[in-house]
Amino acid sequence: MPDQITDPQDPRLADYVALTDVALRRRIEPEGGLYIAESEKVIRRALAAGHRPRSYLMAQRWLTDLGDVVADAEAHGIPVYVGEHSTIESLTGFHLHRGALAAMHRPTLPAVADVVRGARRVVVLEDIVDHTNVGAIFRSCAGLGVDAVLVTPRCADPLYRRSIRVSMGTVFQVPWTRIDPWPGGIRTLQAAGFVTAALALSEDSVPLDVFSRNSPERLALVLGTEGDGLGRRTLGEVDVTVTIPMAGGVDSLNVAAAAALASWELRSRG
Repeated sequence: MPDQITDPQDPRLADYVALTDVALRRRIEPEGGLYIAESEKVIRRALAAGHRPRSYLMAQRWLTDLGDVVADAEAHGIPVYVGEHSTIESLTGFHLHRGALAAMHRPTLPAVADVVRGARRVVVLEDIVDHTNVGAIFRSCAGLGVDAVLVTPRCADPLYRRSIRVSMGTVFQVPWTRIDPWPGGIRTLQAAGFVTAALALSEDSVPLDVFSRNSPERLALVLGTEGDGLGRRTLGEVDVTVTIPMAGGVDSLNVAAAAALASWELRSRG
């Protein structure tokens, strides 16, 4: 039977404490090998991807909606904690609209070579620090046929709660890993047969629609951080720089919007 929780200070719930505190998340999630999945859809996608839960925390109604998940957890000795919305809110530090959380064990990240093997379209995220943008990019990549995503060492973690939630759980759907070192990893991609294209403003940039007319069979598209864009070393290593022509005095799009547009324009048609 699920364990009823009435005390937000219950030590068994340490994985869920103060989820709005970024410093605490950074301490618990990577070092403890955990991430937090929120909502039925996200939890089910994480399980479908083979990720292992450590425990669940949910409001009473989800015992029915997630009945099969709860039954499987009980069969494998995985704790299921149930409490009132007010108790969960005081514990986590945010209003739990979706009613269910899971503390999941982080999977071991695969090697870059394994992630890109057989891929035709890869998106590389360089130092994008906003978790919302990372999640939105993953959702676009999943919906627009991108085969894999690579994130640089300083990029925000795709498995932070907000990234997962914004992506609607597609961070479990699109193969991804970290590419390190960077920008030295560009040569690794080139050696694997990818043409590397940076999406950036520069004097020699090729308009996106022009580049897409003869886009290569295997393409790695590199997107830069929200403020400064791509680093000069990165721009010096890639094969080509591509830009989205703009109007109305606007110099660029938000990185998540740019990723969606470019992924659609450069989608594999083979």
